[in-house]
Amino acid sequence: MKILFSLFILCLAATTQAQSTENKAAADTSVAKARVLEASCGSCQFGLKMPGCFLAVRIDGKAYPVDGALSLDSYGDAHGNEGMCNAIRKAEVTGEVKNDRFVAKSFKLLPVEKKQ
Repeated sequence: MKILFSLFILCLAATTQAQSTENKAAADTSVAKARVLEASCGSCQFGLKMPGCFLAVRIDGKAYPVDGALSLDSYGDAHGNEGMCNAIRKAEVTGEVKNDRFVAKSFKLLPVEKKQ
């Protein structure tokens, strides 16, 4: 009986730890305050396996397609020298990850940083 009780407690502790880890991961992908992230073409620069060119951001090393922002070409010629298909840019964003996509509440592409 003691063994069964010990196993029950062990399983309960493991379940609680897993839920805590899931909640922390979800909180890390929410961008409540404006945060500067890398932004670019998801397929050309971030290697996401989806058809065509599309806007994406990278959060903590993982790329997500963006919903709720303008199209890729709305931020300039995507295939130009400094376009999103040829360069990784910076953007000031707010929003959250839902269903493996970044749902933007705000998205502001920052000017290209000139190398000195």
